[in-house]
Amino acid sequence: MNDKGLSDFLISLLVALVLGLVIFLAYRITYSGVAYSKRFNVSLVMLTLITTMVMAVISNNIALSLGMVGALSIVRFRTAVKDSRDTTFIFWCIGIGICCGVAQFALAAIGSAVIFLFLIIMGQIHSDGKYLYVIRCGRADEKAVESIMFLYFRTLQMRSKNIHENEVEFIYELSERTIKKARKKNEDEVTDRLFKLDSLIVANLVMQTDDMTR
Repeated sequence: MNDKGLSDFLISLLVALVLGLVIFLAYRITYSGVAYSKRFNVSLVMLTLITTMVMAVISNNIALSLGMVGALSIVRFRTAVKDSRDTTFIFWCIGIGICCGVAQFALAAIGSAVIFLFLIIMGQIHSDGKYLYVIRCGRADEKAVESIMFLYFRTLQMRSKNIHENEVEFIYELSERTIKKARKKNEDEVTDRLFKLDSLIVANLVMQTDDMTR
């Protein structure tokens, strides 16, 4: 590699690093899961740089590019990606690495800017959150629980009803809007009414997330 080729490669690597840090920042800001993984986020920046290096090597050599495809085809990735959102960030890194590897810096920068703005805008849009109300009580108060829930919440959906020998478990799905309306119309909380039942064991209100429903 001559001096010009080396300088071009260093420029590509520098641009990839800057855009990789943009991806790092975007993932950190927009992450809304339970456990943020800094290791995965750092791996995204590394993936951007590695892809840039590979593309810089094989961009002008067809034989080498075919050999690289064959080599990558035998690599088995054993780490499962649990969130589809993580997969899109991986593809984003690969796309940036490919663009930087072939010196298409404008495409990489414009594409990253559009994706980053899209993530920020979508993060500001408020969605009506979903909640799960888990109630466990004795069989004697089964009908009473159903009456209280449907009286307190006008619109709710029963996700499941598990009946055991001596107890029954209800799982209701509620929207955040439904909970707020019920609190405005009623002076006391639904939990206060439920705990007046003799056989009530537990009553939990849990926010429903992608991690919990997957």
